[in-house]
Amino acid sequence: MTYGPFESGALEQEQTPMSAKDGGYFSRLVRKLTSDVEELDADDLSEKSEAGGARRACDCRSGEEVTVLGRLRSVELCPTKEAATLRAELFDGTEGVTLVWLGRRRIPGIEPGRTIKVRGRMAERDGQKVLYNPFYELQTTS
Repeated sequence: MTYGPFESGALEQEQTPMSAKDGGYFSRLVRKLTSDVEELDADDLSEKSEAGGARRACDCRSGEEVTVLGRLRSVELCPTKEAATLRAELFDGTEGVTLVWLGRRRIPGIEPGRTIKVRGRMAERDGQKVLYNPFYELQTTS
């Protein structure tokens, strides 16, 4: 006796829910249509960061030598009486990191919206993660 696909004895497949990140085209489409734009941008930045060989900012701890890749949210000159300081906020999709270049008024290419990869020793100041005078690499837009 032969069984059809919907009759008794047919092969049963175990159904497991697929997350939008692991799922197929339909799952990704539904996620893109129902998620907040900022959340999608943060996820995209986080994926690019990991693909670029950098660590996620949320996983970095004070005192560690780290490489972080993200987008600059803001750049500002903070003049003090002693020396000029250029500050930038880098967001990698998980957490923000403050970048501080001491004695600099401007760095060509360091501007809001630019994607950069930075390397340095992570510090913490006033509860915020900070990289002082980090090495940086401007990323091309793709």
